Amino acid sequence: MFAVNRQRLLWESDRLRHPMSDSEAPISSIPTGPDEREDPESAPGLPATTLAAQAVPRSEIELDPLRERGGEVGSSAGVAQILRLAWPIMLAAGAVAVAGIVDRAMVGRLGEESGGAAIPLAAVGIATQFFFLVQSSLFAVGLACVALMARAIGAREPRRAQLAFGASLQVGVAISIGLSIPIALVAPWAFAFLGQEPAVTTAAVPYLNCVLASSVMMAAALVIESALRADKNMRTPMVVAVIVMASKLSLNWLLIFGHGGFPRLELFGAGLATLISQLLGLALLIASLRGRSAHSPLGVRMRDIFAINPRSREIMRIAIPGIAERLIMNTAMLSYIWVLGHYYGTLSVAAYTVGIPLLAFTWIPGQAYAQACATLIGQSLGAKQPDEAERIGWRAAALAIATATVLGTTVAIWRFEIAGLLTDDSAVIAALGPFMLALAMAQPLLQLQFTLGGAHRGAGDTTTPLIASCVGNWVFRVPLAFIFAIILKTEVSWIWYALILDHLARSAVLVHSFHRGAWKTKLP
Repeated sequence: MFAVNRQRLLWESDRLRHPMSDSEAPISSIPTGPDEREDPESAPGLPATTLAAQAVPRSEIELDPLRERGGEVGSSAGVAQILRLAWPIMLAAGAVAVAGIVDRAMVGRLGEESGGAAIPLAAVGIATQFFFLVQSSLFAVGLACVALMARAIGAREPRRAQLAFGASLQVGVAISIGLSIPIALVAPWAFAFLGQEPAVTTAAVPYLNCVLASSVMMAAALVIESALRADKNMRTPMVVAVIVMASKLSLNWLLIFGHGGFPRLELFGAGLATLISQLLGLALLIASLRGRSAHSPLGVRMRDIFAINPRSREIMRIAIPGIAERLIMNTAMLSYIWVLGHYYGTLSVAAYTVGIPLLAFTWIPGQAYAQACATLIGQSLGAKQPDEAERIGWRAAALAIATATVLGTTVAIWRFEIAGLLTDDSAVIAALGPFMLALAMAQPLLQLQFTLGGAHRGAGDTTTPLIASCVGNWVFRVPLAFIFAIILKTEVSWIWYALILDHLARSAVLVHSFHRGAWKTKLP
């Protein structure tokens, strides 16, 4: 007990010795009004645009004003707190989304010389689905890192947070290697199995191998980002996202089209640009950790990374359901693509695999609310405030639905104009329109699902989102797609509408679970 109290005193004295941000200020200097504090934080990204952050210990000081007001925290104060954490995440994720759209637009221009954009767009779209299997599994590790670190920070136990950080790095790197190598080996066969013509496979495999090569760097980057988000300072990722996005797109222009004396590498050039940009992102992240005190939650030690870490098993326990969820989602998406490829052709595959990144900006708010929820709920539970954690979750859900309604309506009205930003190919634009309409209709459900999923994960409950994903994908989306395509032989629009029921089912599971409240006791 004495050792723990001594550690906390060292942490507080360390904060007073160093230049302070808003989060480090001594208790007497922290304003009690929610509008007086500076805004924090930010989020993860595409294969090419992983972000960095600089953070400092925040512990439960943010929670003290809430504790003083007890039950009268009030909806406005909670919303302000969520938005303070979420807005930099939205800006950073917006940079990522812009990079994704411009990236696809550049690839879409490759079809101008070969008579159509469908082949290069389908190639990069399906390759990204395989890479997303690695990336999304690492997101699960990052969420486990947030859950454990935020809980430790809320309880003012920096050493426990450091161990969770080191263990997350160990697990993340191991998973990236364990998934990337098998995917690279089976990729050519998998493309053929999915019904893709040889031209798509030929274009996609070199691109996929290149982005898979960046997975170890991405693993370390995503875990560092997660640790920084758990410590509630996300502004630097917003800046780094812009830097990494600019480097990715600049390298795209040079390497895809062969400008500035560089060879024309087409899709392989896009993959190489991803690899280089990922290296830059990781370097910036590592630089942001320099100078951390041994008493900071981010002051991870080398032995926490390279020696046996007692927290690795706990990270795996929390991450495994999340990884299983991602595997289920990816196999469902690939099954969806199998239906499209075999029954509706390359053009429909291009519409699906391109429409997702094209509309990525519309669910940025839901992702931002989810990350803010994960941090706030984790720290609230660590500070023994489960009722405040629940209020935070419901407020974030209401924000997500309101935001999604506006964005979904905008996309529905201007869907063809938005599709025209990506490609000049009229056939691809025509195919994108119905898909974008279906996704616009699903927006409130999608963002509600993101937000409450983040709330559960922040509490350490990764099993409920797994169950929701199983129900949505394998009870509704995939079976309905097979029924519509094989038995009823409907138009492709019916395949798109199946995803609305998928998101409705997932949202219903998460709302019911959050209302029951069992997530409050998932971690000790």
